[in-house]
Amino acid sequence: MITKDTTVVNDTDVDRGIPNASWGLIKDHTLQLRDGYLNRTPLFQFILLSICFPMWGMAASMNDILITQFKAVFALSDLASAFVQSAFYGGYFLIAIPASRVIRRTSYKTGLLIGLSVYILGCLLFFPASRVATYTVFLAALFSIAVGLSFLETSANTYSSMIGDRKHATLRLNISQTFTSLGFLGGALMGKFLVFTDGAALHERVAHAHTVAEREAITAEALGRTLDPYRIIIIMLIVLVVLIAITQYPHSKPLRNDAEEAKAPIGETLAYLAKNRLFRAGIFTQFLYVGLQTSLWTFTIRLALNLDPALNERTAANYLIAAFISFFLGKTIANLLMTRMSENGILMAYSLLGVLCITYIVVVPSFTTVYAAVIASALLGPGWATIFARNLDLIEDKRYTETGGAIIIMSIIGGAAIPVVQGFLSDTTGSMRLSFIVNAFCFTAIFVFFLVVDRRDQKQICDIAPAALKEAPHANH
Repeated sequence: MITKDTTVVNDTDVDRGIPNASWGLIKDHTLQLRDGYLNRTPLFQFILLSICFPMWGMAASMNDILITQFKAVFALSDLASAFVQSAFYGGYFLIAIPASRVIRRTSYKTGLLIGLSVYILGCLLFFPASRVATYTVFLAALFSIAVGLSFLETSANTYSSMIGDRKHATLRLNISQTFTSLGFLGGALMGKFLVFTDGAALHERVAHAHTVAEREAITAEALGRTLDPYRIIIIMLIVLVVLIAITQYPHSKPLRNDAEEAKAPIGETLAYLAKNRLFRAGIFTQFLYVGLQTSLWTFTIRLALNLDPALNERTAANYLIAAFISFFLGKTIANLLMTRMSENGILMAYSLLGVLCITYIVVVPSFTTVYAAVIASALLGPGWATIFARNLDLIEDKRYTETGGAIIIMSIIGGAAIPVVQGFLSDTTGSMRLSFIVNAFCFTAIFVFFLVVDRRDQKQICDIAPAALKEAPHANH
């Protein structure tokens, strides 16, 4: 049981304008401040919220498995197979703003419950899709899952940064995002052991089928195996929905009255955010980051199979699993470093090392480039959470936080665009390795963004210090 915190908070700072928490059997005893942040982080609620993060990690990593499976079953090119990511991240893009409006009018908890429920419905659509056995129907099922995940991520990412004191907002989100890497790993493991099989690679078995009936039997079996991971995911989602429903959560929204509410329609909100040049740059950076992450993992298995034709899908999946472990380690190390070092400096260092790893993949014609791809995954670690939190912090008027968070979520459309660009480059050049030059560009752009942000931060420190010294004598007087 979480005991009530005894920290004294000034009445002028505590949010008295809206109820502090939703209904729930498991109580929350935190105090909410006027800016929406809390006097402390409610531990159980934060842990339960963080458990939502691996759920979309599983869905995303299953896409990498499905791309390999669908490529063989439906005889797709690298470009066509990348449309799995387009359907998935397209759902995020289209629903993020509507999701933010629902959350704005209700609560973050409501957004979580809607997201998880629609996610369950999307998983259930895989079962009729496997019977119809057409690529477009599977894409429709993936789009449905993405609609639920858009609600879930729009709620959870912003909520994680808000559910505690303002000082540790970025660290909190990075901790929650660490759980995402466990979801990536879980999805890859389910793909390896439940979807892929031992023996000859699926594309070889399909190619060597002697009759149409034999080919159809092989592809039907392969599609049927894709359902097993989703059965497990559905059970976990149902348990999570029940736990969140019975848990009391703080609202974590800034104090505002009816007049203030009327002053912030969607048009004004978008106009306010559009004037912020650094926020716009941050959105583009997040777009490239998600595209980088998605394309790197989408083509890791393809790179291994391309460089060593003797590998089958199950063996090649080991490299994707290694990439997710690498991602987890890179994020954990970054979390530890952020308690002692500047997050801007950490992201710049990670990005530079990422450029070096990707350059090695492009230049060196060796299977060792697969290991470079695995190492590059570690350097993705702190990217999403840090870019997200820095962008939210750039929104000075917190009335626009929900919509701002939704726009950042919309930048996930990069996961639909960048893999298609890389797939097109791979098909046109005939070189999978050369296509990774797209990833090098993304790492470079992330470095430039944090370089600009760091210079801005340093300038603000230099501007504040003289002003503080000037006011000090007056304060003493």
